[in-house]
Amino acid sequence: MRSAKIYYKESVAGKLVETNEGDYVFQYEEQYVENHPNEYITFTMPVSTVPYIEKRLFPFFEGLIPEGWLLDIAAKGWKINPNDRMGLLMACCRNCIGAVSVVPISEENE
Repeated sequence: MRSAKIYYKESVAGKLVETNEGDYVFQYEEQYVENHPNEYITFTMPVSTVPYIEKRLFPFFEGLIPEGWLLDIAAKGWKINPNDRMGLLMACCRNCIGAVSVVPISEENE
């Protein structure tokens, strides 16, 4: 199981988890829901206490991953299979352009 904190601007908005079964779960943090009810990370995932669950990586997060030659450089540089979307997201999207960033959570910290 791999997971990452999802930041919106300076706040921890939620947590993205890739389960051992291959599902993806995004859940907004309780404190974020209380303090920022109208500051969603994407229109397709409004702020909610209910987790979002998908069989594939959510399209919003897919859109953060580099494409083309930049994807080739990232995959080779970090030795990540281009089909490992969660791995690429966690490696490449810590300092994204825009308001959202992805910070991997190490298993020791969970």
